[in-house]
Amino acid sequence: MDPRIPKTAEHKRLEESRDRKSHWKRWGPYVSERAWGTVREDYSANGDAWNFVSHDAARSKAYRWNEEGIAGICDRHQRICFALTLWNEKDPILKERIFGLTGSEGNHGEDVKEYYFYLDSTPTHSYMKYLYKYPQAEFPYARLIEENRRRGKDDPEFELIDTGIFDDDRYFDVIVEYAKASPEDLLIRISATNRGPEPARLRLLPTIWFRNTWSWQPNSPKPRMEKGPNGRPGTVIHVDDPVYGRRYLYLENKPQVLFTENETNKRRLFDVPGPVLCKDGINDFVVNRRIDAVSSESEGTKAAPEYRFTIAPGETATIKLRFTDQNWAPAKDPLNGDFDRLFLTRKMEADEFYDTVIQPDLSDDAKNVIRQGFAGLLWSKQFYHYVQREWLQGDRAGPPPQEERKNGRNHDWTHLYNADVISMPDKWEYPWYAAWDLAFHCVALALVDADFAKEQLVLLTREWYMHPNRQLPAYEWSLGDVNPPVHAWAAWRVYKIDKKQHGRADRAFLVRIFHKLMLNFTWWVNRKDAEGMNIFQGGSSGSTTSAFLTAAHLCRRVVLSSSLTAPAGWQCTR
Repeated sequence: MDPRIPKTAEHKRLEESRDRKSHWKRWGPYVSERAWGTVREDYSANGDAWNFVSHDAARSKAYRWNEEGIAGICDRHQRICFALTLWNEKDPILKERIFGLTGSEGNHGEDVKEYYFYLDSTPTHSYMKYLYKYPQAEFPYARLIEENRRRGKDDPEFELIDTGIFDDDRYFDVIVEYAKASPEDLLIRISATNRGPEPARLRLLPTIWFRNTWSWQPNSPKPRMEKGPNGRPGTVIHVDDPVYGRRYLYLENKPQVLFTENETNKRRLFDVPGPVLCKDGINDFVVNRRIDAVSSESEGTKAAPEYRFTIAPGETATIKLRFTDQNWAPAKDPLNGDFDRLFLTRKMEADEFYDTVIQPDLSDDAKNVIRQGFAGLLWSKQFYHYVQREWLQGDRAGPPPQEERKNGRNHDWTHLYNADVISMPDKWEYPWYAAWDLAFHCVALALVDADFAKEQLVLLTREWYMHPNRQLPAYEWSLGDVNPPVHAWAAWRVYKIDKKQHGRADRAFLVRIFHKLMLNFTWWVNRKDAEGMNIFQGGSSGSTTSAFLTAAHLCRRVVLSSSLTAPAGWQCTR
């Protein structure tokens, strides 16, 4: 480790991750908050992504590409997912996913209608904290849609708090915390505090499931999970995956564990025969009291323990879980002993890390704002999966796609193969990367994790992202749209920040990205600089029409400052 870098525990974990000694970033908050209403899950003929998979259909439809959840975590390939599920015994459905309005339902376009906050995270996600505010009365899904649809564009948006559902503080503060004992050993603590004036009922159903990787191609191996044997202080779920082998989810006490399958409920969605055990089975068992909706054999591809509480005003109910590769002896309790101590240790290590990042002369309030801002960036990482050729052609195990898709959205990006953890603008309204947003994110992320920032910038220039014509992919709704040319600027800023922090210049990074930037610059000049003035035009993003920094000038700075040799005959001017 460079002597200029403070040797905090988190810095050491970052170094181990960079050197591939320990995979501290294998598990993280890589689960989207919305996969419904996205292009990658849209198989309609007319490209109406908002309506092909709606919020109502989401609980019953097995996703092809990505999963979603509340305060969710998964591995970097999203084979195994874990997220929070809640029920206040008033709602018509379990609270499994974040709700919001589609583009046509909102009077100002798509609009999330929940209150949740990313409170903390380290770059390796060794410690994370998330807050969700859950109303005690029935969630007003229909009223939010109807009132916002009634309002015009000149009217303010009708928000959840405007419904009066939070009056008299009748809600729960639900906090989800994660702490890593090791790269493969995750401690989970969920606490719910009743902020209201009266006792209130709440059910916590922390849910673990496999992303459906088996339904789309014939003979794909199917993972399984099942309830483990009795004889220990709590309960354990055995999680068997073809890639990761056996994992264990240890549960506090001995709750009832509900199992179902992460399969599409074809009867509900399409009124055709289909499997009995489906993705919405736990919802149907808990809310609709359908006994046959869950497995009688205590096995499946989706599972949730059910914890029931009556919480007094101002009181807090807490549950502990542990997801690990370690098989604890039946006589030992993985949820006691060092469990709470390790949470305290990881929190202290997070404090030490941010003390090296945030200016010490700032007020405590300013420090909290900055730290929570970093938490927002770090929580907004997402496993993003979108293989364009397969999306256009359809799956062998499914029906052939509509003929219109061959000439529809993104049909000329058949090389695109996305299956990576990527920095997102956010995970609800924009649960997909945007090239220029990502570039700006990386400048800020470089302050806490320069390696991740550099990896992200390089990723979008790889052959399976960048178009053969050398355009960078813009965003999911239109990969061929034009984003402002800020990738080169971001690469230069990340390089400078990294150099200042580490006391060394990572010129290998510049060499790696420079030639791809040159190719991208050629696309800009040939396609988007009609008047030859280095002022690029086109696209839906405002500053594209008069880009304030040209890729050409920034490429020149990279060349001159890094002692790289420009290609013969290449000139770069303002």
